Amino acid sequence: MTVRVVLVDDQALIRAGFRAIVDSAPDLEVVGESDDGETALDVIREQRADVVLMDVRMPGRDGIATTRAITDDDDLAGVRVIVLTTFELDEYVVDAMRAGASGFLDKGVDPDVLLDAIRVVAAGDALLTPRATRALLASIEDQPPTTPVDEHAVEALTAREREVVGLVGQGL
Repeated sequence: MTVRVVLVDDQALIRAGFRAIVDSAPDLEVVGESDDGETALDVIREQRADVVLMDVRMPGRDGIATTRAITDDDDLAGVRVIVLTTFELDEYVVDAMRAGASGFLDKGVDPDVLLDAIRVVAAGDALLTPRATRALLASIEDQPPTTPVDEHAVEALTAREREVVGLVGQGL
């Protein structure tokens, strides 16, 4: 089975380089390109992409917002996104993962690593660079710990307080 790849980057030279790398693999095929996040969704739908190589910084809709649009769209279920950027900033990593990206790589990655990443993500797994992994772990460490719910606290409420909580739970 051939993995169908769409390239989304505002720089034609970058797309051409990625196309040459991806098309060099017999099991991968570039089926479409877009130079912005606005038209990317149409190309991805039309070409029935399996994997999208997504730039972060683009004019108009950026790669994070476009990734979120892809993962939120039921018609694009199963499309995997690898975010590629020159700027491996920690906030990009966290935002990309929250948007639903399956991978995060630096644009300077070796061609063999890129090809393997596409295959890994197409198979349903996730892939991050070591730096991206550190950034993601740091963001988790920065989160306050979750406090377990005290199940006995409800027993301390009066009947009227429990009634009010129930009504709030119903959206009243």
